[in-house]
Amino acid sequence: MITLGIESSCDETSIALLDNEKILFNTIYSQMDHSRFGGVVPELASRAHLEKIDRLAQSCFEETGLTPRDIDCIAVTDGPGLAGALLVGISFALGLRSVCNCAMTGVNHLEGHICSALLMHPDIDTPFLALVVSGGHTALYRVDSFDAITCLGETVDDAAGEAFDKVGKMLGFPYPAGRLIEEEAARFTGAEKELPSFTIAKCSQGDLHFSFSGLKTAVKYLLQGKSPEETLALRPALCHAFQRTIAASLAINAKKAAERTGISTIVFVGGVACNGFLRETLKKEFPGTVIIPERNLCTDNAAMIALAGYLRHQRGRLQEPSMSPSRGL
Repeated sequence: MITLGIESSCDETSIALLDNEKILFNTIYSQMDHSRFGGVVPELASRAHLEKIDRLAQSCFEETGLTPRDIDCIAVTDGPGLAGALLVGISFALGLRSVCNCAMTGVNHLEGHICSALLMHPDIDTPFLALVVSGGHTALYRVDSFDAITCLGETVDDAAGEAFDKVGKMLGFPYPAGRLIEEEAARFTGAEKELPSFTIAKCSQGDLHFSFSGLKTAVKYLLQGKSPEETLALRPALCHAFQRTIAASLAINAKKAAERTGISTIVFVGGVACNGFLRETLKKEFPGTVIIPERNLCTDNAAMIALAGYLRHQRGRLQEPSMSPSRGL
């Protein structure tokens, strides 16, 4: 079964082809123009999707030797995400379906991230826990099946990836700042006592929820009154302490969830799962099996959307795409 995946929820345009669960093609165009604005500009993102999506699809068919009429199912992200960006992907999918007359389904972006773990580890047994961490989302789910996904906790303010980018901006890093903070943190070679001390937030809404706004504010206060030279000298230690606090927050809630549910497997997915320190911390702290996709499958990509669509087709759970910019799981 050939499934075409389309992902355009934010600032990555991606097209993928799967043969059952095997990736035949998966390409991602990352929009770099947003860096000069310090964050994603929705209008620019939508225009870039319009410019690239058709070319990426053409490359997909040229490289695989397949044609639109070989497609059995189209899977397209229909939420959550930027409204204009989602509209580009959905419109392209509808137009393509009119040509190939195949099945079609909308896919929740977060469902796609959870499925990304299955691309390299198709033998994961349910139930398992899923820690989805990205620029727009930080949430912990119990997955009993792909028709039974329960949210155990989520961020009550900033997502972890958003905190990385906002703190990065304070420190003078361009957007996106996650990789640069990780690299700067690795430069810290001092003693433990030289690290700034940050508190892990406790949420009154529930102790499996997350909060990162206070951490961001703590960094802001720490930098107040410091000269650019002083900030530069502090950066390695601050980045290390900041990154370690994020990692501890994620690991603590993951361990609590495992203890309460008795589930011993967790998948760590989403763009922030590219961070090597966070990956190693979760592997070290979680009392069970930790499964993390390769980095190119952690970021927004169409292969994960295609797999989610394929699994929906197999279960007879196809749904017409319905753009829902703020819809969760």
